[in-house]
Amino acid sequence: MSDSVKHRQSKGSALAEDGTLNPAPEKIGDQKFREDGFFDPRDIVQVKYEMLRRVSVDKMSVTEVSDEYGVSRPTFYQAKADFEDAGLAGLVPRKRGPHGPHKIQSEVLAFLRAQVVPGEPIRARELTNRLRTEFGLDVHPRTIERALGEKKTV
Repeated sequence: MSDSVKHRQSKGSALAEDGTLNPAPEKIGDQKFREDGFFDPRDIVQVKYEMLRRVSVDKMSVTEVSDEYGVSRPTFYQAKADFEDAGLAGLVPRKRGPHGPHKIQSEVLAFLRAQVVPGEPIRARELTNRLRTEFGLDVHPRTIERALGEKKTV
């Protein structure tokens, strides 16, 4: 196996491990990414940065760049906002949305833990009704099980 092939495999592995592997490198139409060299269509951070640069420096239209890079215009604008907010680090993919439970916080969790009798199974459906009465919260029984660290048994 040649050194070039080994390098491409190891870089691809590193990108996948870091969560920056482009899931659709074949959609990139920019010729820079088609030549063997510095630009790698598998590196999503590099692709997004170059996409933004094409609009701001090369003065291409967002529509042209979106087509050339195989992304929607909303995706372009999201990348632009992420870059403006956090610089290059903002282009690193991350999970969006809530990170962790947002209904079950400290007071509610303490209430739930006080309701559980050690050694007895968690009665999540019953706890759902108690939360509705006590806090006015509508919480799925599985959410309660997860919050209390219980594995779901079938």
